[in-house]
Amino acid sequence: MKINQIIEESTNPILSFEILPPLKGNSVFKVYNIIDKLLKFNPKFVNITSHHSEYVYKPLPDGTHKRISVVKRPGTVAIAAAIKYRYGLLPVPHIICSGFTREETEYALLELNFLGIDNVFIIRGDEKGSIKSNDTFATYNQHASDLQNQVNDFNKGIGIDDTIIEGIQTPFSYGMACYPEKHDEAPNMDSDLFYLKKKVENGADYLISQMFFDNKKFLTFMEKCRKEGIKVPILPGIKPITKKSHINILPKTFHIDIPEELASMIRECKDDKEAKEIGISWSVKQCKELLEKGCPGIHFYTMSASDSIVKIADQVF
Repeated sequence: MKINQIIEESTNPILSFEILPPLKGNSVFKVYNIIDKLLKFNPKFVNITSHHSEYVYKPLPDGTHKRISVVKRPGTVAIAAAIKYRYGLLPVPHIICSGFTREETEYALLELNFLGIDNVFIIRGDEKGSIKSNDTFATYNQHASDLQNQVNDFNKGIGIDDTIIEGIQTPFSYGMACYPEKHDEAPNMDSDLFYLKKKVENGADYLISQMFFDNKKFLTFMEKCRKEGIKVPILPGIKPITKKSHINILPKTFHIDIPEELASMIRECKDDKEAKEIGISWSVKQCKELLEKGCPGIHFYTMSASDSIVKIADQVF
């Protein structure tokens, strides 16, 4: 079933969440533990992020440098399959541009199609640490819209290099990301909305927002989307603060603002335990207001926050 259909046909607000594949060498049971905690809230789907390896260059005694992979999170397709067959939940693996060639993307789509997984989430991904060849344009998708075009072609049975793909059972349905505080590379919000509308017109069935901590910004963004004719469901993305350092790390990493009211409360915390409790109460307030304003559900980002999300959902759903 398509995600947009689930959202539109649900009589109650839905809960969904995003998980990260475990780092290389860690057990997949870390992922299962997160899902086990959230099963009681009847999640409608689970997003699984995708990551390229990150590299550093280590200097050698002879003056040259050796490229070393320092971060690996393999297994997005495998985890999506495990979630589907272990839990009966609807998995939504991320398909990203960064660090993946168009050929590798086609392989991933073929594997997902074989597995009967026909919902994906299209996003450019973090380019930090990714390695690309000199033949960048021909080898890699540059933008999420380019990746979207590849998925659309795949749905029509057209592969890279215009090869014909036989046996596609169900075309992929997909969502894409949106940014209530503007994508950091967009020159302005109007430009960001222009390209967002193009993505919807080109086939995006629903949107999930970047995390935010100021509901006014999200609700204003929603109004602008509707005025621009963007009618697909939009799920707000919520991540609770769990550490004092988050008021500095999250704005820098995700290009978002922390409201001064929240920042001042976190600054006054003696330790991370107190900050975590403030993060929970703030997110509860956010979620309740968003649902009261008509949002169709809440999408949670679980990274280092699954325990907090259980407490939030207990009070909201």
